[in-house]
Amino acid sequence: MILKVFLYGVIVTIPVFLIEIGLSELLKQLQSFSFFASFPIIIDILKWFLAIALIEEVFKYLVVKLIILKSYELDEPLDIMLYMVVVALGFAALENILYLFSPIDNVSFNIIIKTTLIISFIRFIGATFLHTLSSALIGYFLAISFFNPKKKLRLTIIGISLATILHGLYNFSIITLQTPMNFIIPVIIILGLTVFMIYDFDKIKKVKSICKL
Repeated sequence: MILKVFLYGVIVTIPVFLIEIGLSELLKQLQSFSFFASFPIIIDILKWFLAIALIEEVFKYLVVKLIILKSYELDEPLDIMLYMVVVALGFAALENILYLFSPIDNVSFNIIIKTTLIISFIRFIGATFLHTLSSALIGYFLAISFFNPKKKLRLTIIGISLATILHGLYNFSIITLQTPMNFIIPVIIILGLTVFMIYDFDKIKKVKSICKL
């Protein structure tokens, strides 16, 4: 099941990638309107928070919802967080490959090697951890939602929303903001999510196993 979920995390990257390209093109067209031309930051916010972060977090969640939440192999609340992390690892694996092998025209071999090393380091330390931690955050809210049936939808929305906001803020800060904020904010997000997830992972782990959530 873990391998299956990982592979679905890889596969779902493709439709997400295509949707993001389409939405990015749509946002480029919106830039021609005078309002958006006067406030270009709005386009950046829509791109990083909605066209990228929201789409990625929703699709990772859908993999777990469609494959895991109705499976009889799901017998511990902690499993939900673990499977969300596995989906994120599969997603990040193909996403990293797409970034590393993106076409580079008229660039020297030394620059290509340097760029590859830099991108590999940044994406391993930053983006990969961001994907796994934000997915674990959604997994936490999914886990506790099963013990609060009346608040299940609300908790799910809260989890996806928080993950989207943090994911979007991470992307927005490293691309749009200037030094040192483009470094400080991502570090705070990663460290904050790490501490939060370690605490919640331990909290969910103490919940007794049941036959079927």
